[in-house]
Amino acid sequence: MPLTPADGVEIRILVDNATDNLSSVPPFVETELSALGRRRQGAWVLGGACLCCAAHGLSCLVTVHHGGTARTILFDTGPEDGVFAQNVSRLGVDLAPTEAIVLSHGHWDHAGAMLRAIQMVRDRNGGARVPVIAHPEMFRARASRLPDGTMRAMEDVPSVAAMTAHGARVVETREPHALLDGMAWVSGEIPRVTPFETGLPGQHRRGDDGGWEKDELLIDERFLGLHVAGKGLVVLTACSHAGVVNVLTHARRTFPGVPIHCVLGGLHLSGVNERIIPETVAAMRTFEPAIVAAGHCTGWRAMVALAGAFGDGTLVPIAVGKRLRL
Repeated sequence: MPLTPADGVEIRILVDNATDNLSSVPPFVETELSALGRRRQGAWVLGGACLCCAAHGLSCLVTVHHGGTARTILFDTGPEDGVFAQNVSRLGVDLAPTEAIVLSHGHWDHAGAMLRAIQMVRDRNGGARVPVIAHPEMFRARASRLPDGTMRAMEDVPSVAAMTAHGARVVETREPHALLDGMAWVSGEIPRVTPFETGLPGQHRRGDDGGWEKDELLIDERFLGLHVAGKGLVVLTACSHAGVVNVLTHARRTFPGVPIHCVLGGLHLSGVNERIIPETVAAMRTFEPAIVAAGHCTGWRAMVALAGAFGDGTLVPIAVGKRLRL
């Protein structure tokens, strides 16, 4: 697949599980408070009303720089309207340039604020319809089977009809999809090739007969890929239900000869997937990424293992409000 190299990529974390304004960061990362101080020049008082809100979910605003122009995509929206709207406002983010919204997969913590996000983009872009890239299988009802055998239902992803009514132009596709004139690439369905990455145990969905059926592979999950000239691929993997090693393997096979520069997002190595932390971290090292920007559902045990394997020079935990300039 051709992927036009960009001069640079900025990723602003609008929603993440963590907030962290005190830890030191590398030069290419700006924290929430640093951005706030830059915006509010002169005398201002730091307080709770200034701060973003962390929540279980992920949303990233991705800006691609090329030839003096800037092009923007919203990758997921986080779990609910209030957090998304508050963080966008307090970060001073302008959603007007957003050319498309990519929904990574059909889980509430990535799509709960979708309708509000569409509205906010249209409020700023003159009312133009917003393309939303989605896999057709992500709209099924989902639930997780608990140890006692009962099912815990999950909030549905907003339907195509609801998104359309709010001003979206929904593109349902299982195939790879190019955006920004070939500078951004939404993967197709990710092949499962590793023996240890088996999806999300206990995940179910509504079948055609109305009953629950196993859906542990979550085949609707895709990743967003970009290419930074002179550095390599930037891979945004929202939850890595496909397995982050499967994600990176697919990225490498799709863009042969281009090194993996950065992998960013949730690695879902918490909870039932803590058992595969050793195999996952060992396999990730073979890709030699320059940056591992992990967050959301990665989990603290995996963070410790990643820190031990990669060190501070590579591991860059994400947090709400951070901006990475790649």
